[in-house]
Amino acid sequence: MTSPPHQSHPDIIKRLKRANGHLQSVTRMIEDERPCLDIAQQLHAVEKAIQQAKRTLIQDHIDHCLETSLDEIDPQQLVKIEDFKAIVRYL
Repeated sequence: MTSPPHQSHPDIIKRLKRANGHLQSVTRMIEDERPCLDIAQQLHAVEKAIQQAKRTLIQDHIDHCLETSLDEIDPQQLVKIEDFKAIVRYL
């Protein structure tokens, strides 16, 4: 059973497509024997774009799936869930 797409999914797809384009340009830079500093900077940008896409996906899942998977949430549990959501943003 698949879940419906989240609102963040189109944004994540855009980020990943952009990262893919940058990664292809890194390959060309290596083939063209561009300076290592330029290549490293570009790889860093690709890595950050993928990391941000992953972070957005995980945060979205926590925000929209965690609470809906629980039948009834008492106020004390809700406080713990909110604390968990807050600390995950620092990963």
